[in-house]
Amino acid sequence: MWKKSFPAFLFALLTLKTALDCEATTKPSICFSESTHPSLDSETKVVTKGQNVSLTCSSQNKLPQINYSLFRHGKHLRTQTGNGEPVIFNLSISDVHDVGPYKCKITVSSCLKYSHEFNFTFVEPVTTPVLNVHVIQTKRDRYITLRCISLSGSLPINYTFFEKDVAVSPVISKDVREPAEFNLTRNTGEEEEYKCKARNRMPDHVKYSPPFLMPSTGGDGCVFCLHILLAGSLLVLTVIILILACWVLPKYKARKAMRDKVRRDHGNIPMEVGIYANVCKNQADKESEPDWEPGHCVSTDQTETGQPEEIHYAAPIFLEVVTPGDREACDDGKTEYVYSELNL
Repeated sequence: MWKKSFPAFLFALLTLKTALDCEATTKPSICFSESTHPSLDSETKVVTKGQNVSLTCSSQNKLPQINYSLFRHGKHLRTQTGNGEPVIFNLSISDVHDVGPYKCKITVSSCLKYSHEFNFTFVEPVTTPVLNVHVIQTKRDRYITLRCISLSGSLPINYTFFEKDVAVSPVISKDVREPAEFNLTRNTGEEEEYKCKARNRMPDHVKYSPPFLMPSTGGDGCVFCLHILLAGSLLVLTVIILILACWVLPKYKARKAMRDKVRRDHGNIPMEVGIYANVCKNQADKESEPDWEPGHCVSTDQTETGQPEEIHYAAPIFLEVVTPGDREACDDGKTEYVYSELNL
């Protein structure tokens, strides 16, 4: 009886094996255990436009023949065959659409598994920041305000301020496009150099502003006060010129008007015939004096009626008189002069 049941047992065993193979063919997800999802990763997480990157797809199954397929937005990109070792896919980021999501699929015979999604982070690199320095100079101290901004680049942006390559501020992070600001005080008049650094999530990409050189004030001096002093001097000079102009110009105009009035009045008065005194009589009275010679009388003037009128001119004579007592003074080269009185 055992011999009769043995062929039946073999037939049942063969039927069971066939059923199991068929079930394995129709349900490929049970070809791998639940913990055998492939892994998709990249050493570069942050990318920018035009950058070349690599994606690595790996599986814990060390099977001799595994097909690795890469998908982006559900679209198949390429397939590579491996022998259990990780497979590398090289890509180029041309725009924001290329950051993902990406998936990797492994296939063994009719069995397959998908990896979790992977996305790159797209970042625009920062541009060279602009540094602005505002200084308030007092007699003893400098109050300095530093402002730094990068006009483009993905946010957030981290800023750091430097004085001669030494950081003088903590990292200041900005999530909006506005300048980072830092205040400091210096009580020396020495030459100082400042600059700022800007960076975002883009690795190995840092930009520095051009250095700002603050000149020395020379100790007690005030270089920054020079502009204020010059402006004040020009203002005072302008005020003085205006005052002089308002004070002198009216007086000048008044004097000019007076002179013009006198000239007009003088021109309107008719010329009168002058009556000259006859000085011949005075000359005759003095004929008794020695060495006195009367002058000649000349008729040169006329009256309004046209009748000639005699005009006498006196010829003054100056005498040099030297007294005996003053001769010694003459010996010293000094000469005394006596002027006669002239009566007209």
